[in-house]
Amino acid sequence: MHSITPFIGQVSTQEQDEWIKVINTHSKNCKLAPIGQLSENEKQHAEMAVVANPDPTQLTLLPKLKWVQSLWAGVETIFAADIDPNIQVVRLTDPQLAESMAEATLAWSLYLHRNMPQYRAQQNQSMWAPLPLELPQNTNISVFGLGKLGSLAATRLQQNGFTVKGWSKSKKTIDHVETFHGNAGLTEILPHTNIAIILLPHTPHTENLFDEELLNQLPKGASIINFARGSIVVEQDLLKALDNEHLEHAVLDVFIQEPLATDHVFWSHKNVTVLPHISAPTTVATAAVIAADNIDLYMENGTIPQAADRALGY
Repeated sequence: MHSITPFIGQVSTQEQDEWIKVINTHSKNCKLAPIGQLSENEKQHAEMAVVANPDPTQLTLLPKLKWVQSLWAGVETIFAADIDPNIQVVRLTDPQLAESMAEATLAWSLYLHRNMPQYRAQQNQSMWAPLPLELPQNTNISVFGLGKLGSLAATRLQQNGFTVKGWSKSKKTIDHVETFHGNAGLTEILPHTNIAIILLPHTPHTENLFDEELLNQLPKGASIINFARGSIVVEQDLLKALDNEHLEHAVLDVFIQEPLATDHVFWSHKNVTVLPHISAPTTVATAAVIAADNIDLYMENGTIPQAADRALGY
């Protein structure tokens, strides 16, 4: 088995070099290098690759490729590409990623719960006007998507006093969190949601899920936090719901096009908070160790870690 492992990613040179350095430091059995530095012979023998938002066409340069280790949790771009369907795609499953996301969901839920957008607007008008403070148990937060990230986020919110519900495509159980699933559960949970937190994977089933019909099922005055993928929420329908004051505020960390265009209406909308995709960044120090261990295991005995399900999209 060849020891040179190609790195393929549409990331900055600095980020690429950092990943390669840290993974090589922790791996016992392989040397990671940018695909552009590999010889033709090395490309011909490569059975795995480490990828970070890769150009899928570069994967076709590796005819013996069996699997890829993604350094990102999302793998929908790879699945959408025209590559050999037998190539297994392993998502990065880093406990630190779930911790970071749980922290972000709590922070931005408190941002909405403690009326921070309103106080910012009042400051701009030099207005001194205390607003009523609602008790956290009277604020219903619904987490949409109960995978590892969503489950921990729901638990963290519940531990901080909020009334938390969760929804997923299939049935899930979380201690102290009322859960719903399927289309019937979606209809049931929406009217009782003050803050909707979207942590769903991007799949054909979730694309454009939060459209006008669904948004209108949320109670008047509800808010949305989208930390999943921009394509899950229909932008024009969200803007309509904000403009007609059915929804109070939207915290958006993900967008259909990133970076968000400088002339996009979200930047200047008084009821939108724009974040530059920072809710749960991958931590190189912890993620590189996981990637290195997966590589070493394969190098030692040919074991490929559990791969993402192409049919599900994650």
